[in-house]
Amino acid sequence: MAEDVVQETLIAAIKSPSYAEQSSPRTWLTGILKHKIIDMMRKNMREVVASDLMHDEDANMDEFFDEAGHWSEKPLAWDIPHDALEQKQFLAILQQCMEKLPAKLGTLFLMRDIHDTDNEEICKELDITSTNAWVMLYRARMGIRKCLEIHWIQA
Repeated sequence: MAEDVVQETLIAAIKSPSYAEQSSPRTWLTGILKHKIIDMMRKNMREVVASDLMHDEDANMDEFFDEAGHWSEKPLAWDIPHDALEQKQFLAILQQCMEKLPAKLGTLFLMRDIHDTDNEEICKELDITSTNAWVMLYRARMGIRKCLEIHWIQA
C-alpha cells in the first residue's frame, strides 16, 4: 500500500502544475503524500473486502458462480407487494406490446430478450441471417419501447 501511495503521489506531482517554488520540492511532495495517505485511509474505511465478510473459513463464494463468472443460480427477488403489483401490470402491458409486433419480430424478441436464446439458434429456427436477426431485434425493441412509452410510462 505504501508503494501505491508513493506512486500516486509522484503521478499527482507530475500532472499538477501547482508547484510554485514557495517551498522545497521535498516539502511539497510530502504534503501531497500526506493527502494521498489520508485518501487511501478513507477509502479503506469505506470499502470492505468480500473475503473479510466471511467468518467461516470453509465458506467459499465460488460456489455461487460458474466458470464464466455468472450466477449459477440467480438470487431470488424479494417480494414487495407494491412492486409485485406493478410488475404484474408491466408484464401485462409488455405482453400486449409484443402482440402488436409483427409475428416474426415478436418471436425474435421473445427468444432473444425473454428466453435469452443464443443468436445462432434463433437464426436457425427463424431461417434468417445473423445480420438480419440484429436488424429485426433492433426494430422489435424500438417497437416495444415506443409501445411501453405510450401505455406504461405515461400511464
